[in-house]
Amino acid sequence: MEAGFLTAMRHLDDIETWATRAEDEISALSGRTPPSLCTALTEWPLVSAPMAETLTGASCAAVQRNLNWMEKRGLIREVTGEGRYRMWRAAS
Repeated sequence: MEAGFLTAMRHLDDIETWATRAEDEISALSGRTPPSLCTALTEWPLVSAPMAETLTGASCAAVQRNLNWMEKRGLIREVTGEGRYRMWRAAS
């Protein structure tokens, strides 16, 4: 149980560090989608584009544009390796 607790705490520390880095990176962007997307990525281990649309209330185009922007800057990583049904996670 202690090992599981330590692993969870380490993960939460990593997410907190990522959120700070992401906040700095997206500060140059306008709109509500980037901060909402960062919140979704801190609250969920994996996020799909349709899920991000629901969580952020943004359009499909806005979500895709921001996911691509975040991926190019190394903030997130696509983990499925698929063309469809892709999932992203915060990059550590």
